[in-house]
Amino acid sequence: MLSTVKGLSRYHTEESLRAYLLERSHRTEDGCLVIEGYGRRRGVHQKVAGRAWAHIAAYVVLVGGYDPALDVDQTCGAADCIEPTHLRQVSRTEACRNRTQAAQCRNGHDREIDPATGRYRRVCRTCNREAQRRWREREAADVAQGRAAYGRS
Repeated sequence: MLSTVKGLSRYHTEESLRAYLLERSHRTEDGCLVIEGYGRRRGVHQKVAGRAWAHIAAYVVLVGGYDPALDVDQTCGAADCIEPTHLRQVSRTEACRNRTQAAQCRNGHDREIDPATGRYRRVCRTCNREAQRRWREREAADVAQGRAAYGRS
């Protein structure tokens, strides 16, 4: 069964992978079993045990009955959760249908609704405006430094 998981190290057996996943995870207040994979960011899908996705490896060893044609989805919405009761297999269309968009960007600004699609915009206008302002300031400083190097004002 472990051979069906893409990117999984062949070093692991089901028992060793189960112990490895439980050793690298901790329980949160809301009941999720959050794994600490190779990445530093929390709240995103994590890779463990080679290059395998942690939630897929957890489904194989903790739940069982893995079908590679289906996606493994978390019912709690936390991408780094491997709690067996929060994992389920669904089709790709069902997984996409259940996704929700955050009402705020990662910097806490309220997202605007795009009139063409009726969904939230992917890019926060406030963050984009601030990034462009910072870029213009950096460019102006580089131009001023270049002019000063050539003796111009």
